[in-house]
Amino acid sequence: MAQPERSEQQRLRPAPLLFEPSAAVADPEHFFGLESMEDPKELLGRATELALAFRAATDRAVEFQAMAAAQLADPRRFDRLTTADIAERAEWTEDYAKKMVEFGRTLLNTPQS
Repeated sequence: MAQPERSEQQRLRPAPLLFEPSAAVADPEHFFGLESMEDPKELLGRATELALAFRAATDRAVEFQAMAAAQLADPRRFDRLTTADIAERAEWTEDYAKKMVEFGRTLLNTPQS
């Protein structure tokens, strides 16, 4: 029997990232309780939710990196950094730092809705 189709919004909603106790984090086999799931359908569903949540978190973190890079490279700052300095701090290539500064400027100049 086929599962009812989820709406696009519901499917892309990040899974809640539950608290990981420090003792469990120390155990390399422990990852959000996935290792203890026996039902492969449940495991696939939860693992997919986590993957989507981590992708969304990564995308958001990259946006914040870009905005910070743009702010640090702002020529109006007396302490502005060159793209080479930004690249070194972020462990990027200088070319990538230039692209991130440009991306950050577009994010900073886009009106918030």
